[in-house]
Amino acid sequence: MNDQSRSQYAPAAHVPLIKSPSLRVPRPIELPPDIHPLPDSVTAYFVYPFTLEPHVLTVEAARRSTLAAHAARREAYLKTREDEKERRKREALRRIAPGFEPKATPLVPTKRMSGVPGQSGSASEPGVHGGEGGLEHKRTKSVMEELVDQLAAMDSK
Repeated sequence: MNDQSRSQYAPAAHVPLIKSPSLRVPRPIELPPDIHPLPDSVTAYFVYPFTLEPHVLTVEAARRSTLAAHAARREAYLKTREDEKERRKREALRRIAPGFEPKATPLVPTKRMSGVPGQSGSASEPGVHGGEGGLEHKRTKSVMEELVDQLAAMDSK
């Protein structure tokens, strides 16, 4: 047996190959006649021109100051936009509830006096104590207690 029949490519050895008409082989590369090899030491080629250093530093400083100015302008614009958005929001809330300020203490509703006689805010009412020149916290009645009081007042008539 020959080497070709033992090879793993033996079955492919008898397959006919057809060259594609679109295939073309590139021309061999020809080196120019004036080409010269690199010298033994290339350190002479790596000389840094320090004359460019001041120019590069001034350009960099100008670039940084420009970037800082742009960043400051952008931050100011964003802050102005956020303030305008807050102002519009406060105006919308004031249209709904005049005097409302979101950052202030919450508005506390005042209790309306009911039409039932004998329920004026007198000092004899339980829960109201005069102390240190001012009123302390007044106990508010629940809805059920108010209903019971109103029914009692209607029955007494």
